[in-house]
This record gives sequence, C-alpha cells and structure tokens, in this order.
Amino acid sequence: MEIIDLGSKNSLIGNIMLQLRDVSVQNNKSIFRANIEKLGQIIAYEISKTLNFEEKEIITPLGSKTMSVISSKIVVASIMRAGLPLHNGLLSYFTEAESIFIAAYRQYSSETNFDIQTDYISGPEVNGKILLLADPMLATAASIVKTYHQLSQKSKPLYTHIVSVISAQQGLDNLIKNLADEDITVWTCAVDAELNRHGYIVPGLGDAGDLAFGAK
Repeated sequence: MEIIDLGSKNSLIGNIMLQLRDVSVQNNKSIFRANIEKLGQIIAYEISKTLNFEEKEIITPLGSKTMSVISSKIVVASIMRAGLPLHNGLLSYFTEAESIFIAAYRQYSSETNFDIQTDYISGPEVNGKILLLADPMLATAASIVKTYHQLSQKSKPLYTHIVSVISAQQGLDNLIKNLADEDITVWTCAVDAELNRHGYIVPGLGDAGDLAFGAK
C-alpha cells in the first residue's frame, strides 16, 4: 500500500483547503461543494499518470496524429452522501468511468462506540477494473475497509485508489493494518494527527455531508 499526501508540498491545494476548513467560508454550500469537486479533479489528474494507455491515430483538419489515451477501465465508487461532490470531480475527468454508490453510516451503540452499516450498494462489478473508492473524510477508515471488502467479495479490482480530502493518521494506520496486502494507493490532500472521542477528525473541517447538503 502506498499513501500519497498531495498537500504535503506547497500547491494550489493549500488555497482550496483553506476555504474548506475556514468557518467564515465553508458554510457557503455552493463554494464548499465546488472546492471538493476541484480536489477530486486534481486527484483524478494525478491518478491518470498511473493508468494504462494505448495509442490511437486521429484525423485533424490538416493531417493525422497518433495520440496516447487511457485504456484502463475505471469505476468510481463513492460513499453517500458526503462523497457525491468528490465523485462528481473524479467523474468530470474520467468521463467514461462507471459509477457505484454506497449508502454507509455509523450506527452508534453508545456515545462513542459505533459500527458501520451499509444499506445500499448499486453499480457494476469491479473485476479487472481500476477502482476509485471516494470518501472525503477518512477518519477511522472503517467505512472504506468494509466497503472495499464488500465490493471485492465477488469480483476483484485490478487496482484500487482510495481518494479522500482529509485523512486522520489513525485511519491511515487502520488501512495499513487491514488492507496491507492489497494493491492500493491512498490519495489525500491533508493528514491530521487526531481523532476526538466521537471519531471525528481534529482539526478537520466538520461534517462534510452537512456542509455540502445541509444538516441531517
């Protein structure tokens, strides 16, 4: 497993992350969703460098040209509802990709203990395809681990890219513990060191689903 923190070096990502985290900006839902989508597009571009390509000859108005284009078959799988803007960003670049939607949520047994429930998974099989598994906030990573196992039960992806905006170190450690032997790259735009007692990332940015679509 490889973990790539795109925010560890100075880039435009820093400007976008500032608006996502800043309480004076993030409550504008349209701006919040647009910024998540932008990060999805940036990550999609970085992922594209790892894919398989094939050459195709095209005809231009003045001649012909051999071009390298992506040949990998891609499936974008997102955990609703928070993952929808990130899904849109990835899909806007991988325009021919298929889509999977997962309804996953925390079911609390006490104030601080919870299990992950998945009520709905809809989409094509992932066998032999490149799987992009998107969840903007990788906190404990329990949702990602459970979803990955469910998706790969019947068919195995050729390779998996886990896409997040902010990751907690504990969540990354959990991925390494549970998915270390899988062919996976984790892409994130920030790594925060702490989870609070409720399992939310600190300083994080709050509840991404609520900020994007309104309080539950």
